[in-house]
Amino acid sequence: MIKVGIVGYGNLGRGVTLAVNYAKDMECVGIFTRRNPESLKPAVDFPVYSIDKLKDFKGQIDVLLLCGGSATDLPSTTAEYLKDFNTVDSFDTHAKIPEYFNKLDKIAKEHGTLSAISIGWDPGVFSIARMLFGAVLPNGNDYTFWGKGVSQGHSDAIRRIDGVQNAIQYTIPKEEALLAVRSGSNPKLATGDKHLRECFVAVKDGADKALIEKTIKEMPNYFADYQTIVNFVTEEEVKERQKKLSHGGFVFRSGSTTDEHAHLLELSLKLDSNPEFTGSVLTAYGRAVAKMAKEGVTGCVTAFDIPIKYLSPLSNEDLRAHLL
Repeated sequence: MIKVGIVGYGNLGRGVTLAVNYAKDMECVGIFTRRNPESLKPAVDFPVYSIDKLKDFKGQIDVLLLCGGSATDLPSTTAEYLKDFNTVDSFDTHAKIPEYFNKLDKIAKEHGTLSAISIGWDPGVFSIARMLFGAVLPNGNDYTFWGKGVSQGHSDAIRRIDGVQNAIQYTIPKEEALLAVRSGSNPKLATGDKHLRECFVAVKDGADKALIEKTIKEMPNYFADYQTIVNFVTEEEVKERQKKLSHGGFVFRSGSTTDEHAHLLELSLKLDSNPEFTGSVLTAYGRAVAKMAKEGVTGCVTAFDIPIKYLSPLSNEDLRAHLL
């Protein structure tokens, strides 16, 4: 039985909790939170502890599933957890992944632990699709579209701006760009040509809305390269929108094997709940990390480095018999 710890209990933490509950080969040692543990009512009756108690469980947890945000939380906390535990996280700031990887790889090797980073559906599942499609169709172009849906990382980044009470952000593909890719014309598309981002923001009393809007639109790695719409709304409207956290997207590889033969490869996801699906991906990779750590692997890894069979609870024999 793989012993799991869950760090954080927001939307993603709830999704991980549900996924671990479904996993017959996993046991949740506890949910660790910065909040008052007695105030937390998790979706599954797992033990809840203060994050201050985490170190007491060293040696009792095979893998920690980290459910913090990429903007400020994971960069400042993962390295500390990694000194005592194997970890899996969903760090999704694409431009900073190499730097994040190098930092954690050094720490993990020094402490004999294993960290899987940037695990989710993008980066993660979509990353594998891009690599696979490019390998089998080298003469071509990649295109990735996200949405329409709620981006948890972008919403979290807005919520951390001074003066913001609550926020939710939608990533919306531009239909004309999607049609151009599906036509097989291999269009040249800049980042801002493919999507727009729409934000719904509730602010605290006295907050400077103009400054908040400027901060959002100029935020590097999140909004600076996109057409961004900022709507200031009530806290009640944001909370109502947060009841539906759907998302999805597409990965395309458009190319040819000869002048006569063109091909279009596509992977699409339609997710009724972004955090629940992401939680399921984190949990599957938690299983893989526990297996790899047991084999003595240390350092930092990504979805590219993890044998796909390790994600499954099935034996090698069952995989060959039923899924190959």
